[in-house]
Amino acid sequence: MGRRRRWIGRVALAAAVAVTAGAAAVVGFGGRLRGSDDQADAGGALPPQTARVTRQTLVDTQTRSSELGYGDTTTFASRLTGTVTSLPDIGSTRKRGQAIYRIDNTPVVLLYGSLPAYRALSVGTEGDDVKQFEQNLQELGFSGFTVDSEYTASTAKAVQRWQKDLNLLQTGTVELGRVSYAAGPVRVDTLKAAVGEMTQPGTALLACTGTSRVITVELDVDDQRLASNGAAVTVTMPDGKTAPAKITKAVTVVKPAEGSNPAATKIEVTITVDDEKALDSLAQEALDVTFTATERKDVLTVPVAALLALAEGGYGVQVVEGAATRIVAVQTGLFAGGRVEVSGDALTEGMTVGMPA
Repeated sequence: MGRRRRWIGRVALAAAVAVTAGAAAVVGFGGRLRGSDDQADAGGALPPQTARVTRQTLVDTQTRSSELGYGDTTTFASRLTGTVTSLPDIGSTRKRGQAIYRIDNTPVVLLYGSLPAYRALSVGTEGDDVKQFEQNLQELGFSGFTVDSEYTASTAKAVQRWQKDLNLLQTGTVELGRVSYAAGPVRVDTLKAAVGEMTQPGTALLACTGTSRVITVELDVDDQRLASNGAAVTVTMPDGKTAPAKITKAVTVVKPAEGSNPAATKIEVTITVDDEKALDSLAQEALDVTFTATERKDVLTVPVAALLALAEGGYGVQVVEGAATRIVAVQTGLFAGGRVEVSGDALTEGMTVGMPA
């Protein structure tokens, strides 16, 4: 007698729903058909519907909701003692050489760099912070010194000219707290102090972000496979239009407990749209981001509903050849878009397979 089999309508439906819902779509069925010979269909009846075995690329996509904003904030704290006499407007931008705030009516100047200011700079000081400051001084148009790690008399003279432009005492020394560093231009996000308040070293004055709009997605740890730096994603706008984008940062964060919700570990993904102009008309709102979780190129596929669960274990498909049918054992791979990757020695592209009623 032929092999007993049953259509796996329930398995197929569950897999299709999982793919549609954006769940993990790599579903492995490890069993193989016992024996190596294909057998003719004992029933002899042709299936009510058929489909073709195709060779194509299967892509498992997962869509998540996101928030549009300006990314992480950085807090700027005063290193000076005095009175806050000026703060920037929320939403305004500050660039290299501009005052980010004023203490006792003197500017604290924004410069670019990764190393924070941690000491005064004067003739004889050496180190990476000297080089970083001199690079900024040169970018601001001051010259007459060599950009290196040594603060020389020539550097001091250039600093005096810089101080004159800022209406500061022309000491040639950069006092601690006179400059503050950021990676690039900043956008003022929130104010943490008010004009007229007294400040001392360590007093938080404002928080800033970058100036480019970014998209942030919060993923569960189980979805870490989606968060690959540099990976391409697609952003869907409220009007249905899409824009290409890529992952620029993915970090693990611990979300503190809030109310009845316990603390949780999440993966915070930052996404940058290739053309930021696509976001110009949008406010801070939720957008859909589609990740490519898995891609299988040039594989044989059949509709999920064509799979047979074999009584002796494993899976197969019913191959239709004219008025006859036979069962071919298959191994399954990626499920995506209602189709499943299949492989087997007796399986070839273009074959006709049976489908359930």
